[in-house]
Amino acid sequence: MVFKHLPISKAPSRASLLTRIAGESGVRVNMADPAISVMVDFARECPLTVSLERHIDDALQDMIKGGVRTLLVLDEGHVVGLITAYDIQGERPLQFLQSSDCVHESCLHKDITVADIMTPLEQLPVLDLRDVSVARVGDLLETFKATAQTHLVVVEGTCGSSMQVRGLISCARLERQLGADPGSAPRHRIEREMTLLNAAMMSR
Repeated sequence: MVFKHLPISKAPSRASLLTRIAGESGVRVNMADPAISVMVDFARECPLTVSLERHIDDALQDMIKGGVRTLLVLDEGHVVGLITAYDIQGERPLQFLQSSDCVHESCLHKDITVADIMTPLEQLPVLDLRDVSVARVGDLLETFKATAQTHLVVVEGTCGSSMQVRGLISCARLERQLGADPGSAPRHRIEREMTLLNAAMMSR
């Protein structure tokens, strides 16, 4: 079976969030299984969210309490971005404090909010629910390789105010469901981390 990466769309700066009831996921899968089976479906699972103004240390504690490593960022009830534990514990806070983007008076760690280091929605790879519904797990892996991202956002509806964030697909979670060795990392993730590290060193 040949797998290919899925079509990527560009999201607006914000989208509404579909929320219904909580459910369970995380079952083992193989490459030929339906891609929809590894999506965190917000029609069944309540997503954990965070506000733009929340301090990053508090956001990290929210993740720990919720048993997740990713939070959707909301502004006035709309999804405007994504923040991960890797963002908070990695190079982003220091990069922000050393950049011209830091407009806080003291530019210290205590000043950093979620808005300062999150990934905006329009910078995230977006998949249409219709494409995910007919794809396989192997197609998702090809998509992660093509985008060099850790998460894929799944939407339904057309671009603009009618777009809804329907679900989220995590590369790390997918690897666990495939039974990957937790102590190893796929080549495309290693390459992404090296790219981020090199960019951080170049900015100094």
